[in-house]
Order: sequence, then C-alpha cells, then structure tokens
Amino acid sequence: MERLMQYIWQHRLWPSEDMSTVDGERVQVIDPGRLNTDSGPDFFNAKIRIGRDMWAGDVEIHVNASDWHRHRHDGDPAYESVILHVVGRDDTQIKRHDGRVIPQMRMPCAPDFSQSYNKLVEDASSFRLPCKNEIKSMPPVKIHSWLDSLAFERLYRKSDRIEALLKESSGDWESACYVTMARGLGFGLNSEPFERLALATPLRILHKHCDSQLSMEAMLFGQSGLLDNANDDEAYVGLLKREYAFLANKFSLKKPVQLGWKMSRMRPPNFPHRRIAFLAALLFGGFRLMSRIASATSLEDARKLFAVELTGYWASHYTFGSAMESHTPTALGRSSVDTLIINVVVPMLYAYGCAVDNAGLTNLATSMLQGLGPEQNSVVRLFKEHGIECDDAFTSQALIQLRREYCEAKKCLFCRIGHQYLSIRSKMPKRQ
Repeated sequence: MERLMQYIWQHRLWPSEDMSTVDGERVQVIDPGRLNTDSGPDFFNAKIRIGRDMWAGDVEIHVNASDWHRHRHDGDPAYESVILHVVGRDDTQIKRHDGRVIPQMRMPCAPDFSQSYNKLVEDASSFRLPCKNEIKSMPPVKIHSWLDSLAFERLYRKSDRIEALLKESSGDWESACYVTMARGLGFGLNSEPFERLALATPLRILHKHCDSQLSMEAMLFGQSGLLDNANDDEAYVGLLKREYAFLANKFSLKKPVQLGWKMSRMRPPNFPHRRIAFLAALLFGGFRLMSRIASATSLEDARKLFAVELTGYWASHYTFGSAMESHTPTALGRSSVDTLIINVVVPMLYAYGCAVDNAGLTNLATSMLQGLGPEQNSVVRLFKEHGIECDDAFTSQALIQLRREYCEAKKCLFCRIGHQYLSIRSKMPKRQ
C-alpha cells in the first residue's frame, strides 16, 4: 500500500483542490520532489506551500502516521529535513527533535482506488488483460513509443546476461557465445538444462578434441545424462559411452545432477537429442560462431550460420533407439533458425557492438529484429486480441518483455498502460 501511495504522490494522482493538512491548512504541491530509492525520506527536494508559507525539503509517506515511530525515524537525523508527512491514517502526531510538529496530510484518493490497483495486478498476472480498454483508447504513438522502449529493455537484459558470461570466461567472446547458443537451443522449455549443460562442459575442454565429431557428441550426450539409459546394444551408443568414460576421466568432468529435460507432449523433432547433436556439429572443427556473427551483414548471412545438416546416426534418429522412417539431415527448420537469430545472433551482435562502441553492429542487430516476422505464441495472440498488432520480431520481443516483466511480475505501477489505467481510476468525483 505504501508503494501505491508513493506512486500517487509521484505522479500527482490526487485531487489538488481537496488537499489540506490534518490541522486544516491548505496544501499546494509545487514540486513533489524526486523519488528516493535508497535509505532516507521517500522524496527529496519537494516544494510545497502550506497555508501562506512556502517550504522546500523532503516528504515522507506512510500508511499510518505511527509508522514514523515504528520505523524509528524519530531517532534518525536524515528525517529532520521532512517538511510534510503524507499518511493514509493520522493516528498520531509527529514532531522534530526541537518539539516542532511536522505538518501532516491525509492522502485524498478515490475510495476504490486501492481495490482497482489490486484487481489490476492480480488479473494482469493471470492470462487476462484488465487494462484492455486503456490499450484501445491510448494514441498509437504512445503505444509504439512504449513498445520501442520495451524491445530495447529486453535487448539490454540479454546483453547483461552475455556480459556476465564474459566475466565468467575472462572476456572470451566465443565461450560466452557457446553458452548463449546452448541456451537458445532449449527454445524456452529446455533453455535452463541446455545452459547448465554448456556451463558444465566448458568450450576450452571441448576444443581439445574438436577434430573428432564423436568426441563432441560423447562429451555433450554424456554430460547431459541422456546417454545413461540408452541401449548398449546399439553400436553407436556403445562408442559414445566408451568415449565419454575416457574423456570424463581425462578432464575430470562432473556431470550435472538432474538437468530436468522436458519432453512430455513434445513433437520428436523438438526433443533435446537432435539439438545436442546440432551443437556438437557446430563444435566440430572448432567453435567460431561469434566471429561469424560479427562478420554477418544481413539476415540471410545470419540464417546461413545455422545451415547445418546432421550426418551419421542423427540424420535418421530423433532420440536413441528406433530409426525414423526417412532421413531428415536438416537439423533445424526455418522458424527455428529465425528463433535462434532472435535469441542468439541479435543479442550477441548487440552486446558486441556496445562493447566495441560500434553503432553499425547495434543498428544491424535491431534491423534484423525488424526484418524478421513476429514470433507466434500465446503472448502475441493475447495482445493482438486486444488491439496491439505485431508485424515483426522487434514488436513481439517487446510484447514478451511487457508480459513477463510487467504483467506477470505485477509491476503495473511501472507500465505506461498501467499508469493510464490507474490515472483514470484515481480521480475522485467532484464535490457538488
């Protein structure tokens, strides 16, 4: 509730004609001040007229006035600069050390505003959009501006992940790309297991035997745990197990515990086995995907990075066991390749462009997103149903960011659509 009160104060969502202290002094807010996200009063450098006097200082907000004492502000010098105490309930008087009373004001607000807020965040976290009417009424330019910000916010988030991987690998871009590539091959459902697999099987070790495709497959399948229950009667499985036992002993490899692969209600082509085989194919001969990404100049160049055909056992198998009726050497379909461009190529290109201060690379990354068709998923369909059209991957990434980081995280206070929703519902009916 206190955060909601801060939000109302910050955005001036109160009926200014009704503002007065509990003692009846007229209050006029010239400047609500700057929100403080650290310790100390909630708002710095506010300018407020109380009665005939102009005050400059800080503002503190509490649900109950007695929270001032409960939070021990009365013994903290940082709160001596407070010029106004804004409360939901004035259950006690607040004084400075010198005995002077700090002006106190109850926050006027529409009676059902709190209920509107609670309904908004609860419904937004379910698969509904309580702000759908605001979406339809907002000018398109405001919607597009918000979506642009969200798309870049998602790019920054992915870049931060890559930066963290770089630190762990002492600045090795190929290692960071390898882990990012592995995570991308999880296609959401198996992203975490794939990333854990890559982290447990470092690129520097894989490169020591990258001249052998069998070694690449043995290390990855052995570390994945998927090899454990494979039928030893198959010659290929026997080769993998012997090779993995040798390499695991040689490099002291530790198999991750319970990676948690998900395969239920999944089509066989999407099983992790062929994705791991695809990763092994990229590793065979040396993993240089990052340098190839940095050299790409177009979407077609990016698509060619994943034009890999599987050979041998995985050209005719989706998993260990019975063979497919017909060979399917192509590892990934067009839509899967485009998904990897969105989740691997674009973030790596953007992060690298930022690191080397090359605007050409960052612009290429965003133009790739704008050149790709939108992702087809439940999030895109939900927003389309309520009036937000999605014509490219740049917009679909924005919508995913909006849904995951704002709706589901219950951060409606920080969403521009949520702000409009709450602004409308914060208005009290005018007095007759």
